[in-house]
Amino acid sequence: MTNPSKITLGSMVYSLGHFDGRQVAYDFKKILIFLKAKGNLLFGTDFEIFEEDHEVLFKLCNYAIRDFGTCRKLGIDPNKGILLSGPVGCGKTSLMKLIRHITPHFKPYEVIPARNIVFGFNHMGYSIIEDYGNGRFFCFDDLGVEPTGRHFGKDCNVMGEILLSRHDLFMETGTRTHATTNLNAQEIEERYGKRVRSRMRELFNLIAFDQNTKDKRK
Repeated sequence: MTNPSKITLGSMVYSLGHFDGRQVAYDFKKILIFLKAKGNLLFGTDFEIFEEDHEVLFKLCNYAIRDFGTCRKLGIDPNKGILLSGPVGCGKTSLMKLIRHITPHFKPYEVIPARNIVFGFNHMGYSIIEDYGNGRFFCFDDLGVEPTGRHFGKDCNVMGEILLSRHDLFMETGTRTHATTNLNAQEIEERYGKRVRSRMRELFNLIAFDQNTKDKRK
């Protein structure tokens, strides 16, 4: 890519900042304009970026563009993944699907509903856990509301096992993992246990919507 600061959508070219030939000086206001346009393409013309979400978006954008200085100021470790938490309908999934498009020159992650992974386990068994413990980039969507896995009569906390595998992968190779969740820290511990919660602290940066954020799907 000759100029990573410019992204073409249809007949429109969007500038995300200034490229000096070596690095991009990103402009958050320009990024928001691009995200609105891309969101309309992905999710329909009713998609909006709300001012109340700018704080969360600012953190996600600086993480995505690898602005190490701003990440340090925000308390974000750019080497870890993102755990985006918030109430139902606040826009977590849409933002995680959207934010990856501002850096098309980076390797993208795949957004996978956690419940789909469990359904796959119920059909295929433990090979599913191995499949998601590999070196690919994933964002596990709606973590914590998936059912318990069951294969040939044996129950398994599928996502808990996958998170442990992803933690091992992260410690060995630095491969990052992302996730979205409606659960708070106590609920995560109740769902997955203290061991997984401890590993998640090492695996993720927590970025959270305000608990009073409105349901945008209503």
